[in-house]
Amino acid sequence: MEPKHTHSRTGLARTRRLPTTQAPPRRRAWPVAAAIGALFPALPVHAQPPGPQTVTVTAPAPAAAAVAGFGATAAARSPLQTVVLGAGALVDAGVQDLAGLVRLDASVGDAYNAPGYWSILSVRGYTLDNRFNYRRDGLPINAETALALEPVERIELLKGTSGIQAGTSAPGGLVNLVVKRPGRDRREARIEWRQSGSLLAAADLGQRLGADGALAVRLNLAAERLDPMVRDTRGRRSSAALAVDWQAGPATLLQFELESGRQRQPSVAGYSLLGDRVPGFDRIDVRRNLNAQPWRQDVVFEGDTASLRWQQRLGADWRLTLHGMRQRLRTDDRTAFPYGNYDPFTFDCDPCDRFAPDGRFSYWEYISDNERRTSDALQAMVAGGMRTGGVEHAVEAGVLRTGYRARFADQVFDIAGIGAIDGSLVTPRSSGFLDANTDRDERGTELFVRDAITLPAGWQAWLGLRHVRLQRESRRTSPDGDGSLRATDVRTTETTPWLALARQVGPRTMLYASWGRGLETDVAPNRARYTNAGALIPLASRQFEVGLKHGDERVEAALTLFDIDRGVAADFGACGAAATCTRERDGSARHRGVEAAWQGSAGRFGWQASALWLDAARRGSRQARVDGLRPVNVPAMSLRLGGEYRPAARPGLALMATLHAEGDRLVLPYDASVRVPGWARVDLALRWRQDLGAGTLTWRLAVDNAADRRAWKESPYQFGHAYLYPLPPRTWRAGVAASF
Repeated sequence: MEPKHTHSRTGLARTRRLPTTQAPPRRRAWPVAAAIGALFPALPVHAQPPGPQTVTVTAPAPAAAAVAGFGATAAARSPLQTVVLGAGALVDAGVQDLAGLVRLDASVGDAYNAPGYWSILSVRGYTLDNRFNYRRDGLPINAETALALEPVERIELLKGTSGIQAGTSAPGGLVNLVVKRPGRDRREARIEWRQSGSLLAAADLGQRLGADGALAVRLNLAAERLDPMVRDTRGRRSSAALAVDWQAGPATLLQFELESGRQRQPSVAGYSLLGDRVPGFDRIDVRRNLNAQPWRQDVVFEGDTASLRWQQRLGADWRLTLHGMRQRLRTDDRTAFPYGNYDPFTFDCDPCDRFAPDGRFSYWEYISDNERRTSDALQAMVAGGMRTGGVEHAVEAGVLRTGYRARFADQVFDIAGIGAIDGSLVTPRSSGFLDANTDRDERGTELFVRDAITLPAGWQAWLGLRHVRLQRESRRTSPDGDGSLRATDVRTTETTPWLALARQVGPRTMLYASWGRGLETDVAPNRARYTNAGALIPLASRQFEVGLKHGDERVEAALTLFDIDRGVAADFGACGAAATCTRERDGSARHRGVEAAWQGSAGRFGWQASALWLDAARRGSRQARVDGLRPVNVPAMSLRLGGEYRPAARPGLALMATLHAEGDRLVLPYDASVRVPGWARVDLALRWRQDLGAGTLTWRLAVDNAADRRAWKESPYQFGHAYLYPLPPRTWRAGVAASF
């Protein structure tokens, strides 16, 4: 969602957009990809013995994580906390979208994850920015859409200050989607059913072509009927992705990929406080969608992404990489959502940021059709090794050019009528009052250099520097009453350093310390009531981290202490008339904590665990009742504990159980007394792999929330309103995957 706008009649903070008519049918995604898929069975297949299926679980993985930015340095030997989640682990855990990552690592949390909408995550208590904290093969993408996971080989998560890898971003970390590349010849298909009626079919086809196999192609197709446990949320989605690798010469590799996806589904509206009380589940039906009004429409996401990467080896130790990407998104954002308790004629509210004590609320109609977002990125990077005075260096240096363009139409955001939490009230649609939206243009240039230095006596040092030049412009889609478009144009230049020092304290054990800075920006709205209208407000963050890592053939473990401090902006003054309001920095949000991760195996047992203990609080604020409070919707404790048993009596069978536990969460930003209790749930699953000689069958059966636990899983305070989302009820899922 875009930053908040103010309704000219109510003063209500705006959230989402909607159109007044049903959108026309969309074009089908990448017909050329479907044609190539039809040709695959006729192509010769190079015989290869079936290999074991690699499953990466939530823990620091021995493989390198590209999102860390230090080339092939193994995760267990880098001074950063990274998590690598392979495609097999995502399927085992039932992860359907990015919101599902909360299942797999204790540091990842929900931050307003409304089913049917785009995923919003927090890491180490900081909400990630969907415009700046997500990457695809290392290049920035916009995550304000539904991102398909079938074309993804693995998801990499970098935790901590992200200034080392991003010019501007929230400090919690970065999420990098690594696209499936061609390799061995493959024929894989998967069917999955999920209660109460969702059905997924997916195929993964790969082929090497030519006598020497220099050209390789991989095609991923997926189609799903969406019918989740929450009623009135039926929809559908599809995706097609094509990746091509061409080994043009011994030192030259050219890689191309394109992806197209579409999803249509109603979003799920959240519950809220009933007056001053957190509602009990004797009054709540966790399967009810409050968005289910006769006039509500589906949210539609469409996205096309294409990239081209050229890698050239320059001698034995150096390589050059040129990588460009374009992402085009189109969204119809629509909902009937509950917001406060408003008089439909005077727009007076009581209460304004929650439901009434009797469970009534106001329905608002929101329509924003034909939202268009285009992101471009072009990076040139050179990497290699050198030796100076007996010290070895692994260097990466380059330049990244980015562009972002967002175009919207005026939006419908208007009160419709009164609703109730029991779903008993049906309201007519709103009068269709139109309000302006905000178009945006952003351009950036980032120069970066990273150096991993190997020192004598088991010491290592890492140095990083990123120089950022940003230009951001915005303007309203239609003028105000005074004819103003509230245009802004801000420019800034910043440099974010990062450094780390490590010591090998054992053959497989490393102790490290790191420090770094990150950058975010805020802008005072260009409105008459602001004394500094249009002014840029830099919000720097800094991190200090100390960690201990161990990795061998049987155990991967990490223990981390971190301290992150991030600037916060706020409005001061009466803010009700011209020149009465000033937006400026208001202290910071400081998050300190301990993070632990462990993965091991012994005989027929395997274990993986992650835990987070977080002390998060505002400090230095001039606002009443804010200083010292823990942020809303951030638990002080999170735990993920998983176990796997492979019985000898049944080769290929694995029995799995996972415990998810979280502490309580605050509901209101100015009142620590209102909380939703902590909760714990257990998921159970089995996986049975059958070797058929020429291929394999992998059967999966799982039940999430096996005990059907009732709890509020998150309590986001969004757009000036308190929302509550329940744990999904007990849900069964089953599937079979074939590899041949």
